[in-house]
Amino acid sequence: MEHEFGRVTILGLGLIGGSLAKALKAKNAVREVVAWGHRETSLQTGLQLGVIDRYSLDLADAVHDADIVVIATPTLIAETMLEQIAPLIGPNTIITDVASVKGNLQRAAERIFGQVPSNLVLAHPIAGSEQSGVTAAKADLFVNHRVIVTPTDRTSAQALECVERMWQCTGADVSSMSVDDHDDILAATSHLPHVLAFALVDALAGDPAHRDIFRYAAGGFRDFTRIASSDPTMWHDIALANRVALVGLIDQFSAHLANLRSAIDRSDGEFILKTFSRAKEARDQFSDMLRGRAANLSEE
Repeated sequence: MEHEFGRVTILGLGLIGGSLAKALKAKNAVREVVAWGHRETSLQTGLQLGVIDRYSLDLADAVHDADIVVIATPTLIAETMLEQIAPLIGPNTIITDVASVKGNLQRAAERIFGQVPSNLVLAHPIAGSEQSGVTAAKADLFVNHRVIVTPTDRTSAQALECVERMWQCTGADVSSMSVDDHDDILAATSHLPHVLAFALVDALAGDPAHRDIFRYAAGGFRDFTRIASSDPTMWHDIALANRVALVGLIDQFSAHLANLRSAIDRSDGEFILKTFSRAKEARDQFSDMLRGRAANLSEE
């Protein structure tokens, strides 16, 4: 059987890289999946689980003759990976990534290559889990989830189409936007919520009564703080890589929270009710959008 993709090399065999490999192999869309990483035990586990076909601890060997190289390392490390593979691959090898921030990688590409190369297609699958590592990889992780690609005016149409098709094979819904728009939107919808969850749990954990707080916490606390169980190193990298957009949103939220605090302190019920009502209306609209999108995807 002829495969749609030849050799795909994944640099960093964690949850996202492993799930991409599993999804492509489950669809029989790839001839060979090669993995590279620093921890041989994780690579061996991936091989034993059938997530990959082979691995190498040598970066040059791993990317040799690859049709697609996917940088699936944490955000800040991805910059280093881009620099390390630059002299190892030719213009016919497509480079892509899975990082949550695009601006720092675009700037790194401009520094490393002199300009963003036509065979580089930065991408971000908006899917994940609080679990990490190749053992958490799932072939259906990306089904009905968005993957955002951020091409530039120099991006090869063939490279862009290839990366889009790769993600479509996983069941993802692929859309396109600029790097700046991506980083601004993700700062609001993903990065800020994670920062708030981490900050809330950290603040309450420092309270002398934190055991009782956690013991009697209801479902709302559990749901809101679930993402505080995410990988701290990964989110440390994201916060630093997207710090400009994120700091602006933290300031905006802090001012909004200060206004609400003041209203509560002065027993301004009208202000409180209007704030909560606007929030409920906006959240209900968001829920309707999600239901409509799910229905459209199920009809395709």
